[in-house]
Amino acid sequence: MPDGAIEPKKGRKFDQVLEGARQVFMSDGYEGASVDDIARAAGVSKATLYSYFPDKKFLFMQVAKTACHRQTQHAIETIDFNAPTAQVLHRIATEMVDFITSEFGTRVFRICVGESERFPELAREFYESGPMLIRERLADFFRMAMDRGELQIDDVLLAADQFHELCKADLFPRMIFSMSDPITRADKDRTINGAVEMFMARYGVKR
Repeated sequence: MPDGAIEPKKGRKFDQVLEGARQVFMSDGYEGASVDDIARAAGVSKATLYSYFPDKKFLFMQVAKTACHRQTQHAIETIDFNAPTAQVLHRIATEMVDFITSEFGTRVFRICVGESERFPELAREFYESGPMLIRERLADFFRMAMDRGELQIDDVLLAADQFHELCKADLFPRMIFSMSDPITRADKDRTINGAVEMFMARYGVKR
């Protein structure tokens, strides 16, 4: 069985198939999504779909990875990493929180966890294309901030994990357990501001 480590063949209708798959996975979940439905939503034949993606698992992984990479690229292009550290952390936290609490982020996470026993490589690939990528980018920024004398960190990977967890405080359990109260912008800002303040209190260099 192919996994996310294999690069799919690109072609004229590649993005069209991905978008059709995204729509079906979001509406029907992984188990409920059929290749017939995906091909219909994408406006392509099953033969065309299979020419790009040999099976449903591989297709789902590409949908998830593409979204994670787009989110990361958007952050890289829109965040001024030369700004003061607390300001950069606030922007990073906002990007992270908005993604993990989005309908897409929530559904993809649940699908990966739900299918992790049958397809452990699915969860691994999702982790490598999402959380692990964020971890590495955070560590890179922390090193940059340390060189500027704005942070003092002994273990940058641990610090990256800590910041990631701080950005999920209160929000993540509500999202995972489908609590009825909707997550508002005020809820997100409360968690983001708290994460930045706590992180800077621990690692920020006092001047």
